[in-house]
Amino acid sequence: MSNIFKRTPPGGETPAPPSAGASRRAVAATAAVASVVLLAAGCGGDDEGKRSPQGGAAAPAAPAATAKLPQATTYTDIKGIPQDPAPFADSDGTVVHPTAAVSVSASPGGPPVATLPVTQLGGPTWVPVVETKAGWLRVLLPSRPNRATGWIPSGGGLQTARSSHVVKVDLSARRLTLLDAGRTAGTWSVAVGAAKTPTPTGRTFMLASLAPAKKTPSPLILPVGAHSATLDTFGGGPGTVAFHGWPTSSVFGRAVTHGCVRVPPDALKRLSRVPLGTPVLITD
Repeated sequence: MSNIFKRTPPGGETPAPPSAGASRRAVAATAAVASVVLLAAGCGGDDEGKRSPQGGAAAPAAPAATAKLPQATTYTDIKGIPQDPAPFADSDGTVVHPTAAVSVSASPGGPPVATLPVTQLGGPTWVPVVETKAGWLRVLLPSRPNRATGWIPSGGGLQTARSSHVVKVDLSARRLTLLDAGRTAGTWSVAVGAAKTPTPTGRTFMLASLAPAKKTPSPLILPVGAHSATLDTFGGGPGTVAFHGWPTSSVFGRAVTHGCVRVPPDALKRLSRVPLGTPVLITD
């Protein structure tokens, strides 16, 4: 694991970020249990999702008061943050991990509106870079609203890596394709969001990996950095969309979930090995 987190040396080979499975093994049980309960309780299951009030409004930004700003996590709604300017574009797989909480601005050099923490759901924070400017990186955020982005300083305190993988979900075809270095590593029929609770489109990323104590309906939950657009909560959680398994294969190829993507066992196993921060592209 130590080599995974080294910064890329000038002219050197870019290391890969940790896989979802590796992150899962590093998660403390006490941190993971609460996350699994909240995120998996109603995601695509029989329980109805519910609308609930949103929280997490940004405090007034001041350089000396970043501790009072909201953290950019799957639980927060960041106000005044820009959306992804190219939500269906490809990226080069560059991902970054803050070694200490880093400020997030709405524009390069602007006042901070949030902080990006070191960890997400008990594992390390890895987010994809979608744009660069002198001294600044534009990254996808795991917070609401969907497609939220923010600018973080590109100086010290960031570990940089690159994922060769891309996860693509075609909602019309109800098919998931895993690419590795541009080549198809697997393709599967999956279940996607129903008409009233659609799976959100656009590019997002692999956020975390959680192992619920109860292995049904899925032995793993793989949250991404997107949320249901019609439900504020899944069973008390923040409405985070995830890849997860399902005990019956009859759902695959159908639009029946609350927004999550239900996948076959082999797909779940392969996705668990995909590095955190890996881009996920969801199209109609």
